[in-house]
Amino acid sequence: MWRNLESARYFVATITVVISLAAWVERTCAETAVDFDRQRITITLANEPPNLNSMETMDQTSGFVLAHVMEGLLQYDARGELAAGVAERWELRADGATFWLRRNARWSDGKPVTAHDFVFAWRRIVTPATASHYAGILFPIKNAQRISRGELPPTAMGVHATDDFRLDVEFERPCPYFLGLTAYFIYDPVREDFFNSRGPRYAAEAGDMIYNGAFTISRWVHGARMTLQKNPHYWNRAQVHLQQIDIPYFAIDPVSAYNLFKNENIALTILETEGLDDALARGYPMTRHRTGAMFYFEFNQRAGRATANRALRKAIQALLDPESMASRVVGVPGLLATESMFPHYLRGVQRTFREEYPPPVPVRSVPAARAWLAQAQIEMGAPLPTLILLTREDPRAAREAEYLQQLLQKGLGLQLRIERQNTKQRYAKMARGEFDIVLTGWGPDYDDPMTFGDVFASWNENNRGQYRNPAYDRWVEIANATADQAQRMHAFAQMQQLLIDDAPILPTYENSKVYVQHPRLQGVAHSVFGVDPDLRYARVLPERSLQNATR
Repeated sequence: MWRNLESARYFVATITVVISLAAWVERTCAETAVDFDRQRITITLANEPPNLNSMETMDQTSGFVLAHVMEGLLQYDARGELAAGVAERWELRADGATFWLRRNARWSDGKPVTAHDFVFAWRRIVTPATASHYAGILFPIKNAQRISRGELPPTAMGVHATDDFRLDVEFERPCPYFLGLTAYFIYDPVREDFFNSRGPRYAAEAGDMIYNGAFTISRWVHGARMTLQKNPHYWNRAQVHLQQIDIPYFAIDPVSAYNLFKNENIALTILETEGLDDALARGYPMTRHRTGAMFYFEFNQRAGRATANRALRKAIQALLDPESMASRVVGVPGLLATESMFPHYLRGVQRTFREEYPPPVPVRSVPAARAWLAQAQIEMGAPLPTLILLTREDPRAAREAEYLQQLLQKGLGLQLRIERQNTKQRYAKMARGEFDIVLTGWGPDYDDPMTFGDVFASWNENNRGQYRNPAYDRWVEIANATADQAQRMHAFAQMQQLLIDDAPILPTYENSKVYVQHPRLQGVAHSVFGVDPDLRYARVLPERSLQNATR
């Protein structure tokens, strides 16, 4: 018992000061941008990863984390080229593929990664009860689509562990780009015994995951911070130099992130227009990287939505100018205004797809837009309601949303209500169809036009607006059914034409990122395919090396 109340108060006050001081020291140390001795860096994420279950997730932030803590059969190396991952060699055939797994690939508890871990994960993804938004990306595998429809059991899937270290895959149809698919996180392994031990808690906390990549998650305080630690069991750990990646900030807007960078609290960040001039004036070294992602407005075509009317969509299409959006509204260097959902770098037969099949340009003018609107009003037979635009919370999205709002008000007299949501809530509303228009985008999952083409197939869970056109589905199936590149590119050209004619989406630009990076952080990789930025092969240089370089 305390002798008196003052002694108790003194003790409590002392403990409070000690705890506060310890928290301050921890936070201050963690927020140092680079640390050579500990090979530690500090970064920020735009939002907390919504879902780190590789079999279910679909967002960019979760994909970034998974790319650093997990590894599939193949991976993208520092040059952006496909390279060996868990598989040390492979054979691709017209009817399937075989992968021979390296025997030194380990989970973070030291147990070997086996072919059975891939079989378990892939079967579960296409099981209807999983309701994976990315199940369609496994449909090149025999029976995968029929399993997802509930027509066959998961055991009928054309993937087999011949032994612990050999994985055989049977194709439903020829799939010349299958190797690229295996580098995407949806194809990552999951160990059945660990998954079953966690049940619905799997991947909900750092301790509810097991890792086979370059790093592990050593700490995860929801809504506050995350720490990645080098994985001592990773087979290629000799090439991983960073010991720790601290992420003490979630949901930081670009202006705040840039201020953190200027104060040397974080090692790199993306610049938006708000920070470009200041970074140039300060002489910060900047790098520009085209991400390959396409941004667009997507219309909701569910029954009862005004945007299900094609004439209304065409009216808005006739007003929206991608060039203005890219150069005047967003204004980030390197953006490519576009009419097409298919980006410029995708390969065609002899040249790029877009060189061989330039996208047609729709008629754009205020009179044309108003004519389409008049037709829409006749067809719907009722006054048009206020449209709901679902968007992100960041400043760029705000500018884009306000641009469309003003455009529709001035050109067509339409009212547009902007609804800003965080990443998790926005995806939930998209899945439920709670929008008329959504500002969104799509990045390449693998190196083939199909990574963009099948997004708008009627069966694709990522077709958030529920565009339904049997002709479009038929061209997707034609492109999937053959390995002949000329036939495939012709099919993609028909998809491109239908997306412009039907206007289920309005493409705006192909994205580009401008980075500022601490000069002592080296080896950060950027790639159209794979994770961006890729920190797996980065390192912190000693301060003296930078001083010597400037002498």
